[in-house]
Amino acid sequence: QVQLVESGGGLVQAGESLRISCDGSGSIFAINTMGWFRQASGKQRELVATITRDGKTNYADSMKGRFTISRDNAKNTVYLQMNSLKPEDTAVYYCYCSARNYLLSDQDYWGQGTQVTVSS
Repeated sequence: QVQLVESGGGLVQAGESLRISCDGSGSIFAINTMGWFRQASGKQRELVATITRDGKTNYADSMKGRFTISRDNAKNTVYLQMNSLKPEDTAVYYCYCSARNYLLSDQDYWGQGTQVTVSS
């Protein structure tokens, strides 16, 4: 089992920056891909960005150039630096990871989410 705990969400004004974090813990063999998804009110959950254990990143097109994902493998922590925030970035941001247990099977885990609100 993996527990993912997000932090750092809040209310910011348009054009400002915010960094959110997600700490992973649990008895697992390894955490592989980590990432962020978001869900705005009344909309489906969508990809923001993912990062593999060796640092390969993938971003949704609308986030490229404004958001940066990074991770600390030693801490099982993933970060999302969000710059030039827009009101349409308002959403609950969910941390995600794919982890391998000691039976060497992979499973997906989700955090509880952190609210990011961007005012105009």
